[in-house]
Amino acid sequence: MDAVSPTPPSLSKSQQAYQWLREQILTQEFAPGYRLVLATIAAELGMSVVPVREAIRQLEAEGLVTFERNVGAHVSMIDDSHYRHSMQALAILEGATTALAAGHLTADDLRRARETNTRIVESLDSFDPRALTALNRQFHSILFAPCPNPRMTELVDAEWARLGNLRDSTFSFVPHRAQESVREHENILRLIETGAPPAQIEKASRQHRLATLNAYLTHKHADDAGPTRTPTGGTP
Repeated sequence: MDAVSPTPPSLSKSQQAYQWLREQILTQEFAPGYRLVLATIAAELGMSVVPVREAIRQLEAEGLVTFERNVGAHVSMIDDSHYRHSMQALAILEGATTALAAGHLTADDLRRARETNTRIVESLDSFDPRALTALNRQFHSILFAPCPNPRMTELVDAEWARLGNLRDSTFSFVPHRAQESVREHENILRLIETGAPPAQIEKASRQHRLATLNAYLTHKHADDAGPTRTPTGGTP
């Protein structure tokens, strides 16, 4: 286990424990199913079990930790239904957040987004699914970062955190999605650069996310999975 990094003194002990535990989960230092022993974690962080317990409760509320009576807390396992629910929620949230942010993006923001998409293209030959996922998140984060509604970005980050708890990248199951994703990124950028209506940007971003979900479900359940519909009744 890596050494604990220094934490700003302004954070409470429960906040310190929360940030550290969340990082261990999202980097998969603590993989799905990993049992979280309060005493061990408290000793690692040099604090009592009380703030650790508070941190675990917060992570449980976010869906990253599961608590079972007589067993204790462990890192949540995410099944297909959880993945589908998070992707559907993220499609709506990220689409709306990107549309709201579009008018606030600078030329430098768009340049960085395009450079990130180029890096995705360059990485396709080596095809590292986890690296692709990280670059993909970076691309979208650039586009929705200037959203004037901070609550929207918090919700998007929360769903990204849930998805980050998946053991494997979606791209490892459906590698063809990487090339399709790059083209869809270019389309979203073009819409923003040309000043397209927010509704059109929102739709393109939402359908982009749902296309990944559909590709994954089609691969995993080729015999019984129909196309995933948006909660508003449309199809990507």
